Amino acid sequence: MFSNLWVWFFLLVMFTYLLITSRLKGWRVDRTVFGILGILLVALSIVGPFAHRAHSEFTFHMLTHLLLGMLAPLFIVLSTPMTLILRTIPVRWARRLSFFLRSKQLRFIHDPTLAALLNMGGLWILYTTSLVEKMHESMFLYFFIHLHVFLAGLLFTASMISMDPTPHRTSFTYRAVVLVGALASHSILAKYMYAYPPIGVPVLQAKAGGMLMYYGGGLIDGVLIFIFCYQWFRSARPRGMQNPLLHSQDVI
Repeated sequence: MFSNLWVWFFLLVMFTYLLITSRLKGWRVDRTVFGILGILLVALSIVGPFAHRAHSEFTFHMLTHLLLGMLAPLFIVLSTPMTLILRTIPVRWARRLSFFLRSKQLRFIHDPTLAALLNMGGLWILYTTSLVEKMHESMFLYFFIHLHVFLAGLLFTASMISMDPTPHRTSFTYRAVVLVGALASHSILAKYMYAYPPIGVPVLQAKAGGMLMYYGGGLIDGVLIFIFCYQWFRSARPRGMQNPLLHSQDVI
């Protein structure tokens, strides 16, 4: 029953998203494609064969972690969701949202260090405690952990390579230091799980999951690094020579 509800929910989200973007004048097709891919990956992580097997096979659990916490956030950030929201909602609401986006509270939340701590810290707590075993025994805990993995991954990715205009963008040097530390933490955790399986996870499954996290996560990290370095390189070039596909300061 819950699976059917999730399916209809994600179908409704995709239909609404396509309806909004198709009616928005000047909205680029690549943004729509990125947005749909992000929604699809979130759906695959929560409902369907991958999500079903993730309850009993740690390798599939790790696959959904990569999709939900890394690849889906990357696609969603590339789709410039905040720009879409500001161009869709009424002007009065857009002004209020813009005021909130400039607030000190959001500056604190958007800080790369905090984003990295929420993202990597949550994973270390999940895989070095009994949470990974208990999450499959409680629907509430299962939902909360998946929500945290997605939101933390989204916040971290946005703090590194946000394609939306943001008043709280930090320096590339600062972000680079945090990014290197976060990616190193992710790789170390993968190796730790390979050597010390999480509670309740069979040794062979833990080794396979650890390898998937290390190599699969490395591929996604490579894309993130490429975009980050390209933005850094582009920031020093004349504006007339910039690539619009990876432009992070588009006019709303």
